[in-house]
Amino acid sequence: MRTAFLRLLAAIAVMTFPYAASAQPAPAARVVLAADRTNAIAYWHDTAAATVTAKVQATATEAERYAAFPADMATLHLAMYDAAMAIDPRYRPFLFVPSRPDGSASLDAATGSAAYEVLRALFPSRADQYWPAHDRFMAAIPDDGAKARGIALGKAAAAAHLERRAADGRGTALPGYSAHDAPGRFRGKDPINRFWPSIRPFTLATVAQFRPPPPPALDSAEYAADFNEVKALGGIRSTRRTAEQLETARFHSEPPPSYFTRNFGRFARTTADSVEAARLMAAIYTNYADAIGACLEAKYHYDAWRPQSAIPLAETDGNPATAADPAWLPLLPTPNHPEYPAAHSCSAATLGELLRQYYGTDQVTFTWDSKVTGTVRTYRDTDALAEESRMARVYGGMHFRYATTAGAELGRKVAAWTMAHAFMPQPK
Repeated sequence: MRTAFLRLLAAIAVMTFPYAASAQPAPAARVVLAADRTNAIAYWHDTAAATVTAKVQATATEAERYAAFPADMATLHLAMYDAAMAIDPRYRPFLFVPSRPDGSASLDAATGSAAYEVLRALFPSRADQYWPAHDRFMAAIPDDGAKARGIALGKAAAAAHLERRAADGRGTALPGYSAHDAPGRFRGKDPINRFWPSIRPFTLATVAQFRPPPPPALDSAEYAADFNEVKALGGIRSTRRTAEQLETARFHSEPPPSYFTRNFGRFARTTADSVEAARLMAAIYTNYADAIGACLEAKYHYDAWRPQSAIPLAETDGNPATAADPAWLPLLPTPNHPEYPAAHSCSAATLGELLRQYYGTDQVTFTWDSKVTGTVRTYRDTDALAEESRMARVYGGMHFRYATTAGAELGRKVAAWTMAHAFMPQPK
């Protein structure tokens, strides 16, 4: 009875929140996503997040040697999504299609098996993170034929995705990075995540598909305006930054692996229906992996300097409207990779656009938290998080405004592409 009721709710949701933005009836006035439910997808999301972000020395596989949590979380959620579609095919599968759906198999067993098999293959040295979780999870499922068939479907879905993601490019040999001393060029040593653009995308044709145009010329008025803005608002000794702006900068300063996985996990808890949760989480992580890969590709293509270099060295930029301050330092630590475009802006904007495409409206309310400030914020439309994140990177001294604009635009383009090419309802 409960399953039939959940399917009825899902059918109503499809009618209320159609997913193809180009041909939709009027959406509901507002979608409120309260993270107060539980389901198998949420359980395995948290288990996987703890696994992929664990600090472990052993490196038996490429996933353990080359940390890339967006791609690994996307692989796991796609396997769970396809396992769910093999039982309840409301939406088009991403990759794995069984000979016929098995509506009587255990959905929990299928999704749990898929998740476990992906983690076991990618992270054999981190079994303490997921093995006990697997045993507890499976012990709670009645030991019958439905469970056995679900486990078999989950294993098959995981195998298909693991085969597709094998040798995904993260192990590509890269030449050593040589910092440049030319004006406008990034000055960091051994920058991070250089291999992420080498990882094969999930839905994009290439990670350079939506590469933004170059940043403003150093001698341009736009560069000077954004230079002077971050110089005034983003320095550690700023007298113009308000207490609210300081709080906003700090709220968005948590390291990405824990920050994004924890907050993305909130969306898994916005429904008790595991099929709907599987679809939403697969869409979020697939999109995020492609967007962040595209952002890093553009960063290393343009190799642009950060404010922490640009402001002390402004006498070299050829712009009379900028003035050097050799003592200037950013309010918050600057990530060790090139500046343009801004990755946080790309990440927040791609999530917002994905939610807009997914629910067919920008009137989506959701919450987000920060361990740095210990607070939770509520956003009432799909652009709000991105807009706040954009300015947070200026207030923190990490980015010029034009980089946050370019990052947000890139993220939105990736999300529109993702939802146009995957996770659609089955044709009538």
